[in-house]
Amino acid sequence: MKSKKSIIEIAVSTLKLESDAILNLLQHVNEDFVKIVDLILESKGRVIVTGIGKSAIIAQKIVATFNSTGTPAIFMHAADAVHGDLGMIQKDDIVMCLSKSGNTPEIKLLAPLLKQSGNVLIGMLGSVDSDLAKQADLILNTSVEKEACPHNLAPTTSTTAQLAMGDALAICLLEAREFNTEDFARYHPGGSLGKRLYLKAGDLALKNEKPSISPSASVKDVIIEISKNRLGAVVVIADDNILGVITDGDIRRMLEKHTNIENITATDLMNRNPKKIDKSELALLALEVIKKNNITQLLVTENGHYYGMIHLHDLLQEGII
Repeated sequence: MKSKKSIIEIAVSTLKLESDAILNLLQHVNEDFVKIVDLILESKGRVIVTGIGKSAIIAQKIVATFNSTGTPAIFMHAADAVHGDLGMIQKDDIVMCLSKSGNTPEIKLLAPLLKQSGNVLIGMLGSVDSDLAKQADLILNTSVEKEACPHNLAPTTSTTAQLAMGDALAICLLEAREFNTEDFARYHPGGSLGKRLYLKAGDLALKNEKPSISPSASVKDVIIEISKNRLGAVVVIADDNILGVITDGDIRRMLEKHTNIENITATDLMNRNPKKIDKSELALLALEVIKKNNITQLLVTENGHYYGMIHLHDLLQEGII
């Protein structure tokens, strides 16, 4: 059983080896790298990314990153390629093959077949003297001095280098395409990340009731309206104009000060300067307003008129926070 100190030392050593492997890639960001970026940008096809073993797993991650940042890509397992999956490659596609050695049997068989099809072949590899390197039109050198594995066997630093090089390529393509947050939201409509980029304040408000009351309403009527709609607040309205807002906190503070509430009306209780947001604004901005002002409800307006209300819980439920 390793001691706590030795476990920490092993972890630190592993991270240092992998970080050194990434830094070593800087010398390999060269003319081939630039040509690859230009080639993909000008291509009318997709990037087919392939590999075997752990490199295949990294290839899948690179494909996912490409697709989510505006570069159409498809993963093709190297072993499956020679059993029918080569049919997915179209004439305008670019093929990127990942391999540490560049000499595995599957890669040695696949590379010449890819060349025969006339597609540009990019080799992301750890050996520039390999069979894959000789077949490739362009090379991304991801060679490493050693694996973090003490036996220099388990792919660790080598796959980290491949992943980092793939990320560098994806971000260069993203920048070149001027891929912005709106584009990102279009590709990521699901989950909290997408919602932060596209969900509007009006979308949230529509899910709630629109609690409202007249300026002359009694305290009892105000409490009933607040309780009925479960938003912890009610809007005071007159002639379709927002006069103010009453929260359950306002009710509590009023009860602490007054024993006779018979003549108290909504006008006496309301906050005349409630915080508001237009329905077209992002829900993320609504969250910022709520946090900045230390409130739990926020009015949503349309052309200055009452559109609805957002509660802090709405943002929590949507995963915006």
